[in-house]
Amino acid sequence: MTTIRKFAYAALLAFTTLNFLPSPASAQEPAQGAFTLSHEVHWGNAMVPAGYYKFWFDPAATPRVLTLSRMSDPRAGFLLLVPSTTETKPSGMSRLMLENTSAGSYVNSMQLPEFGITLEFNVPSHPAERQIAKAGGMASAAR
Repeated sequence: MTTIRKFAYAALLAFTTLNFLPSPASAQEPAQGAFTLSHEVHWGNAMVPAGYYKFWFDPAATPRVLTLSRMSDPRAGFLLLVPSTTETKPSGMSRLMLENTSAGSYVNSMQLPEFGITLEFNVPSHPAERQIAKAGGMASAAR
């Protein structure tokens, strides 16, 4: 009887220890922050109006989706597919890269160096002027 109890105790201890070890999928924490758009932009297939936004992105999730929540009135939410991501060195400021066209501004990428990632978005082919807007962790403003 004590042998079974010792075995059960050892198995429970091993199971508990393995559950609390970090897994490779959870090693990268979700990115989150806030930014302000001063004008409406095309973002993927969505038209995102000007306003103050909070965002969330979980690099371990499938499919890769960026969640935007408009915090200013009227409130709105957007789920945007992220076609590709690249690793970024953890230095510098977060930025929202825009391309200005005759059809309006398009989000080209969202650089999040504090999380070591850049989110890249599709922009229709046409001549464009590049514009950089700052996006930061929870408190920075963008233009």
